[in-house]
Amino acid sequence: MLVMTTKVDKKKIFLILGAIAAVIIGLILLFGGGDNSQATGAPSLGTNDGRVKFLADFGWDVVVSPTESGQIKIPAESSEVFDRYNALQKSQGYDLSQFAGKVVMRYVYRIKNYPGATDPVYATLLVYKDQVIGGDVTDTSAKGVVRPFKMPDPQNTTPSTIPETAPSTT
Repeated sequence: MLVMTTKVDKKKIFLILGAIAAVIIGLILLFGGGDNSQATGAPSLGTNDGRVKFLADFGWDVVVSPTESGQIKIPAESSEVFDRYNALQKSQGYDLSQFAGKVVMRYVYRIKNYPGATDPVYATLLVYKDQVIGGDVTDTSAKGVVRPFKMPDPQNTTPSTIPETAPSTT
């Protein structure tokens, strides 16, 4: 039978364990493990304050509490209505087809400062994993339109922003 013994230097073991712990902490701080919105100062769109700020960045003054919120499912298959709405989304840098079949949150806020509005106007945000993936501003008046988030020119608030399809003449 062979027995080997070694002398353990406790000081060296503590130094090695300390170095390993420092490397692990450094990696966690470097790559982060969670929400970086606090570090960057950007509000999370998973919070009501973040969504209100998102709309305020476009110039909208909204009622702070959403008038409506709930889950919706983005259609898995395209349709004429979906394609028209997605054309509006693409015009503002979003594409809902990437989220086909997914369940997303829908938040609706009443806008208080829509130029020339006499009837209610609402902003709708579609949020997936704390990111806006689409939405619109809807004027509910008889001549109202659905438009992108961008604040309209006060002199030109009536043209539709969703492409209309001409009726067939055949």
